[in-house]
Amino acid sequence: MLPISPAAETRWLRLRLSSVILLTVAALPLAACANPQTVLTQLIEARRLAAQVHVQFTQSAEAANRAVMAESDDAAAAAAEEARRASQVVERDFEILRTTLEALDYRDDLRHLDDFEARFKEYRRLEDEILPLAVENTNLKAQRLSFGPSREAAQSFEAALERAIGTSVSKPTCCAEAVAARARMAVLEIRVMYAPHIAEAQDAAMTAMETQMTAAVGRVQQAVDELRAMLPSTATAQLDAAAAALDRFLSIHKEIITLSRRNSDVRSLALSLGAKRRVTAECEADLQALAEALAKHEFTATR
Repeated sequence: MLPISPAAETRWLRLRLSSVILLTVAALPLAACANPQTVLTQLIEARRLAAQVHVQFTQSAEAANRAVMAESDDAAAAAAEEARRASQVVERDFEILRTTLEALDYRDDLRHLDDFEARFKEYRRLEDEILPLAVENTNLKAQRLSFGPSREAAQSFEAALERAIGTSVSKPTCCAEAVAARARMAVLEIRVMYAPHIAEAQDAAMTAMETQMTAAVGRVQQAVDELRAMLPSTATAQLDAAAAALDRFLSIHKEIITLSRRNSDVRSLALSLGAKRRVTAECEADLQALAEALAKHEFTATR
């Protein structure tokens, strides 16, 4: 074996040391190689963004709940728009947060952010279903029709029947009074069923109630026809007025059933209390886990 000169041995050792240093640096996380002040700035920014995402997500969830519970179209629309804006800010900020965490090479923190993003996608899907339903307010509109225009039309119908019987030259017969009472009872039966129909969530139950109401409508119309045959011609004008009021009542009745069938308030509330509530809690847990992971990072700059 040829002897190695001291100069050659020194060069060899320097090359070996350089290789070891290069391999060690390559194995270090990206953040460890960055400027200390840059790493500190990025960590502070990551914590700020994570807190901002949490705040905006909470605002979105609360605004969506207010949209579902709103008592007017304007209030529901305003709350729904607020929820959408907050969700858009969440999407914007967590993308910026992802870039920052990747620059810091915080793998565990990125995993928590990935978990949140996956659940937030499900949250947005539910939000896109809930908010349009909340703005429709069909159950509330049906309820208002039943308490207002429907009641007024029913009262006009009953008053016209009373006047028709009162216009008879002779004393009203017991039969005419009984027929008029049957008509009033049928209208009342329809109106009483509005509340449970509006609150019902199951199609089968609504169909059963509609069948009963349709039968009641038939009894009312039959009663009016019987009174026309029973009362003298002097009652014709009042019976025409009763028929017109009944037509208004039945037109409103159809609108109430259509709105109630849409069930937007019932459906949006069921989704909010069910799937959305679960996903919201899961998103909150992911954001909390991310905040705790970021809080564990410490960085001490050297002078």
